[in-house]
Amino acid sequence: MKYCTCCGSPITLHIPADDTRLRHVCTVCQHIHYLNPRNVVGSIPIWQQQVLLCRRAIEPRLGFWTLPAGFLEIGESTSMGAARETLEEAGAEVDIGPLYSLLNVAHVEQVHLFYLAQMRSADFLAGTESLEVALFNEADIPWSEIAFPTVKQTLLWFFADRAAGKMATHFAGSMHSRDILPHEKI
Repeated sequence: MKYCTCCGSPITLHIPADDTRLRHVCTVCQHIHYLNPRNVVGSIPIWQQQVLLCRRAIEPRLGFWTLPAGFLEIGESTSMGAARETLEEAGAEVDIGPLYSLLNVAHVEQVHLFYLAQMRSADFLAGTESLEVALFNEADIPWSEIAFPTVKQTLLWFFADRAAGKMATHFAGSMHSRDILPHEKI
């Protein structure tokens, strides 16, 4: 950040009074511009015993599979955002259930939240950010083609919980992109 969004003056980095971190502060109006993590919200859309995945039509990770998810918009709750992203990316209408996983991805300034979601019907279609969308049984998940470590971890938790007959909410303190490689298989 170089210029103040309030008055257009130059920004400087310093620790404001009563703070402990370097902040972007306007040199004229003294407005403090806080830079905070972005929330990525998504769902685990379920139809009978299958999970709906999307093959990405955009970077990063073009061509890899993911759960439908994206950035939370201003004015919506995290569950509303998860339902919207599922409709936009997978063309699927869902009933959002409880929060299933919360994963911190601090190195890219993000927090990922995935909700359990029941598909209202078996109807779905690829949105503009998806090359294709498909339902998968656990045995057919393309594990070596999963786009992001948070998606892989969420799916691993989901199938383990389902096998155990008990769903729980899961948290990951910190995940990194090196936690999953394009050639990695489980």
